[in-house]
Amino acid sequence: MILTGGGREIAPANGKLGVLLVGLGAVSTTFIAGVENVRRGRALPIGSLSQMATIRLGKRTEKREPIKAFLQGIKPMPAVFDQYYVKRLHGTNVKRGKNKRDLAEQLREDMRNFKKSAGLDRIVIVWCASTEVFLTAGPAHQSVDAFEKAMEQNDQSIAPSMLYAYAALMENVPFANGAPNLTVDIPAMVQMAEERRVPIGGKDFKTGQTMMKSVLAPAFKARMLGLSGWYSTNILGNRDGEVLDDPESFKTKEESKLGLLEHILQPDLYPELYGKVYHKVRINYYPPRGDNKEGWDNIDIFGWLGYPMQIKVDFLCRDSILAAPIVLDLALFFDLAGRAGLAGIQEWLSFYFKSPQTAPGLYPEHDLFIQQTKLKNTLRWLMGEEQITHLGIEYYEYADR
Repeated sequence: MILTGGGREIAPANGKLGVLLVGLGAVSTTFIAGVENVRRGRALPIGSLSQMATIRLGKRTEKREPIKAFLQGIKPMPAVFDQYYVKRLHGTNVKRGKNKRDLAEQLREDMRNFKKSAGLDRIVIVWCASTEVFLTAGPAHQSVDAFEKAMEQNDQSIAPSMLYAYAALMENVPFANGAPNLTVDIPAMVQMAEERRVPIGGKDFKTGQTMMKSVLAPAFKARMLGLSGWYSTNILGNRDGEVLDDPESFKTKEESKLGLLEHILQPDLYPELYGKVYHKVRINYYPPRGDNKEGWDNIDIFGWLGYPMQIKVDFLCRDSILAAPIVLDLALFFDLAGRAGLAGIQEWLSFYFKSPQTAPGLYPEHDLFIQQTKLKNTLRWLMGEEQITHLGIEYYEYADR
């Protein structure tokens, strides 16, 4: 063990770390392709906090893929899939089992086999699959015993993502949830994570439009500028767009996107500025756009003496390009958390999530800059370094005369 100056024991990162990705779609394949290109010295891990300090942009070949053979060699394991939870997808490479408990045990076996066959010392899991239908925590989610009984009874409140999370925790594997699904954000999973000393966290990768909101909304609040309304719409044409075209899956995503402004702006403290904000979010499936996504925001603000003003933001991006470095950072930081003995909810990694999971009764912090400070100061704390407050008063204090 490594004992840091702060007294935190951190196991060394010896051996090999395996990363299991649930869902082999745009995010996962972009992540895998990017990591392999970086390993071969063909690209830089731009966007990854854990890998980049300063960035120099290099050229990349656009017409030819140098790692095509490597990508073609990747074969996904059979998945736990149920169309009830993702209406617009049709699973083909899926597992069969007598009940959901049996399927979870099959996932555990997959994890053990992966670790053994690849000669791994540790594993982390990052959920990169589609958004499931909207679920709320119920009786089956309140304890581990209730959850296990519900699995055996094929309870509909137990979604596939929860089976992956349960299997991961039973194998002492850290689990990061990159979708807005309920998954580990239930008492049973929190209980398991704490008892087994395993890191968990989520949810929903903070990539395009929400990332911009977590930057702009704190700016309005910092300057005490009022907000009347914020209309957000997205168009995208890939599988994510098709899944979110289903109202039940969209509601899960909508819940994740809508909570941010209220938590940042605190309308209860500033009713004159933020007490009557109209916040609307739409997602539209538009096949011609493919993997390219356009997030458009119309923001109505007001300033001195109530004078109205507007801001327009048109973000043309690719979610997979923005999400891939997040997957890398989460894999490494969740492994670090596991080696450092940080069990349960990893709120210090809220920087990466739209709807950060927190301890019960604690509201989430959505301000991107506060989240970044929290992340960096946690790393400093782990290594026994002093916290950075940015006070700087020592540069302006003069000795007594």
